[in-house]
Amino acid sequence: MKREVLSAVRIENMGATGKALARHNDMVVFVEGAIPGDIVDVDVRKKKKSFWEGRVKQLVQGSEDRKEASCQHFTLCGGCKWQNVRYEAQLQYKQQQVVDNLVRLAKVDPGQINDIVPSAQELQYRNKLEYTFSNWRWFTKEEVDSGKELNKCGVGFHLPGQFDKIIDIEECLLQGGPSNKIRNLIREYALSNALGFYDIKKHEGFLRNLIVRTANTGEVMVILQVGRNEEENIRKTLDYVLEKVPEVTCAYYVVNGKKNDTFFDLEVVHYGGKPYIAEKMVNPSGEGHLHYRVGPKSFYQTNSLQAEVLYKIAWEYAGLQGDEIVYDLFTGTGTIANYVAGNAQKVVGIEYVPEAIEDARINSSINSINNTVFFAGDMKDILTTEFMEQEGHPNVIITDPPRAGMHADVCERLLHSGAEKIVYVSCNPATQARDIGLLDSRYFVEKVQPVDMFPHTPHVENVILLRLRE
Repeated sequence: MKREVLSAVRIENMGATGKALARHNDMVVFVEGAIPGDIVDVDVRKKKKSFWEGRVKQLVQGSEDRKEASCQHFTLCGGCKWQNVRYEAQLQYKQQQVVDNLVRLAKVDPGQINDIVPSAQELQYRNKLEYTFSNWRWFTKEEVDSGKELNKCGVGFHLPGQFDKIIDIEECLLQGGPSNKIRNLIREYALSNALGFYDIKKHEGFLRNLIVRTANTGEVMVILQVGRNEEENIRKTLDYVLEKVPEVTCAYYVVNGKKNDTFFDLEVVHYGGKPYIAEKMVNPSGEGHLHYRVGPKSFYQTNSLQAEVLYKIAWEYAGLQGDEIVYDLFTGTGTIANYVAGNAQKVVGIEYVPEAIEDARINSSINSINNTVFFAGDMKDILTTEFMEQEGHPNVIITDPPRAGMHADVCERLLHSGAEKIVYVSCNPATQARDIGLLDSRYFVEKVQPVDMFPHTPHVENVILLRLRE
């Protein structure tokens, strides 16, 4: 059936998911591939009761905020949706996203929201990238039209909306260091030695996934995930990488026979080099550095340079005088806990992943920090009245939950914690605003500071200072 095409539609705004917003006869239309100020013909793909969805069929007139994308894979890859948008305009959209969510959901006065802090780097800002091997790679129109025999195997990112198709990446501009070299070398080696690329439909094959982590100290970690325990091929592949890329200081592999790529429940085997990479961060006092060990299962902010900005804001909002008990919820590898420990009496860190808690303890040790304690487990199960009586009632709580935000039970515990301040760090303003609403009966919003951690994407980080009502 022929789809409806809307002619000369003016794009009005940008949605939180990165899709642009327009109106047609009072119907909201979300348009993929457009930016505010564009006039476009829209190919309508879905019609729902309250909104439609479509894609740009033709650009009639470009917005003043439109620019040429830097990446050769931009038209296919969904990783950097806003790379064709001026960076200053991206910041405006993210600022508005924070304002809209807090005003609409948490009833916050927009005058309390500071201007967003831009990222110092627009490209090569990520310290971690994950690539997928597949024997079902996507062919571009140029490749199909060439008439040449094409190899179906590739390594790169999933085509948006298609779990079984991979964009074969030649160069990704998101990560610096030897990231592109490592990926391309493994691809060439695998094709030359007839190593099997994973078949996501049949769930079989050898090469499955590659993670490259780079640190601001210059250290590099490689994690190779395979579908079968072919010991000789694992050894030869990793030996080849270690020989050809001397920058790699740490190599691991995972044998994963599951139907998904997550490996937090699997053994990660240390193959070569050091068992970790090291990140460093300027001490909040401005004197010296804090050092963090990052293991294969560790969470660390993926924009190292901007993470320092983010944590400095959280530290300033906490306003520690040296005699406070601080709780750091969702502590990960203890980055925030150790960052603020020098200005607190005691810091209590809680995290779900046991391996991350082990890293947090090590990070305290290597920085000669002895006033931190860490606990592993489900937040809503650990953070009880009895726990706070045992470890001391918090004066300040810093919380940095995942995108889903905090469980309602955790919000309830915070309400009755008695903490004078809550510093809420979030990568999702919508769930953050929802949680702020749950805390509103006892805590009011004093300050809000958006931070751009992920240029060319719709994602935005946000720090809120909540203070206990009189």
